[in-house]
Amino acid sequence: MFDIGFWELLVVGVLALLILGPERLPGAMRSTINTIRSVRNVATGFKQEVEHQLRVHELHENLKKAEQQGLKNLSPELEQSVDELKKAAESVQEPYKKQ
Repeated sequence: MFDIGFWELLVVGVLALLILGPERLPGAMRSTINTIRSVRNVATGFKQEVEHQLRVHELHENLKKAEQQGLKNLSPELEQSVDELKKAAESVQEPYKKQ
């Protein structure tokens, strides 16, 4: 991620020790690590949400193409999208079926 070598890391560590002192350095390190983790989690969540939205958009476009063809003689990709959407619709309706 960062192109930091051993000597650069050592200089940063010594400077942090001199500036913060040995009492506050561990807390500052923990705080920095927690901040980095939270930023990574937010970035991962954003990436997953964008991928999900792109997939939904792709399925929507494939459904439009399938409807234009009258749901007949579909390419394997369009047929797979339609089947996936049918399964999703069935799974949503399943809790509401009367038994």
